[in-house]
Amino acid sequence: MNLSPIDTAKFVAAKRAVDFVESGMRVGLGTGSTAAWMVRCLGEMVREDGLRIKGVPTSSRTAELARSVGIDVVSLDEAKWLDLTIDGADEVDPDLNLIKGGGGALLQEKIVATASDRMIVITDASKRVETLGLFPLPVEVVPFGWQTTKALIEETISGLDVLGDRVSLRLNGEAPYVTDEGNFIVDLHLQRISNVRQLGLVLNQIPGVVENGLFVDICDVVVVGYGDGRVEVDDINAGTHEEDRIEFVESDNIFSDITD
Repeated sequence: MNLSPIDTAKFVAAKRAVDFVESGMRVGLGTGSTAAWMVRCLGEMVREDGLRIKGVPTSSRTAELARSVGIDVVSLDEAKWLDLTIDGADEVDPDLNLIKGGGGALLQEKIVATASDRMIVITDASKRVETLGLFPLPVEVVPFGWQTTKALIEETISGLDVLGDRVSLRLNGEAPYVTDEGNFIVDLHLQRISNVRQLGLVLNQIPGVVENGLFVDICDVVVVGYGDGRVEVDDINAGTHEEDRIEFVESDNIFSDITD
């Protein structure tokens, strides 16, 4: 089985990120295709290297995958506080601010990430941007009165420095997409967000908004993978930039399930 360049990039980023994990840690497990590689890598370390961790998943599908590869899964309430969280992102800017929630798990992802000493983001190079906003910004809203909430969001963003103003309800087929918490998601097609901190704050003031997909001052390290096996690691707190290369052989253990 030959991995595509994009899957190779996701895999090598995940493979490099699990180097941060040590036995005894409580680890937040992200959601999405890149995070799924990370969960598989950790599972391999549990099975083959004797790694002992407690994993706190950010979605029901991550929980299912983690259990299937042998990771001891616990709830955040059981773990209380985490040593680190490893997750993907839909966009990453130079200050390591993020847009997350393309997979619909932004609420649990943000709760878990902020309950961690460190957040490590794994991604491929296509997710690095100069300015956030080209990827639609997800906002989780309660179903009650969601159309009113959507109208309030539209009114709010009309007064802010963004390029686009279209807001759409996320669908699953013809019905609204429903999150693990039973909420809806509206996606904000903003094109460019000039002030991510301001936008994140004003959105969360709107009645009916549960949380938004802007992760500001939460990410500590970003690990970027490339299709040729190269990896870059940027640590915003240490101010360091490292480059590495991951050599790997596609073994049955880790590559047996890449349907995510």
